[in-house]
Parts: sequence; C-alpha cells; structure tokens
Amino acid sequence: MTSWKCQNCGYTFTADAPPEQCPSCKQKCEFLDNSCYTPDCASDGTDKRIGKK
Repeated sequence: MTSWKCQNCGYTFTADAPPEQCPSCKQKCEFLDNSCYTPDCASDGTDKRIGKK
C-alpha cells in the first residue's frame, strides 16, 4: 500500500490509491505519495520531507 499526504491539511493515510476527497478535511485535494523509497526513512515507512512547507 502507498502512504498519501493531503496537500491541503497534511493528513496522512495508507491506501492503494488516493480518494476523491480527503478523509480529514473533506475537501477535494491533491494528494502526494509520501511513501519511503530510501533507506534513511525506512523505519517508519513515510518520507517526512515530502510535502513540507
């Protein structure tokens, strides 16, 4: 499964694909794949650098 992050409110969740609207803010948002693909973030499975403001 992929970890997704809402660009609107920052809510993160795991799903095969992003939904039409965010489960948290209930808005139609853009979702970023923040799954970890490098060894430095493998311990928690998400890359905290993605989507940082």
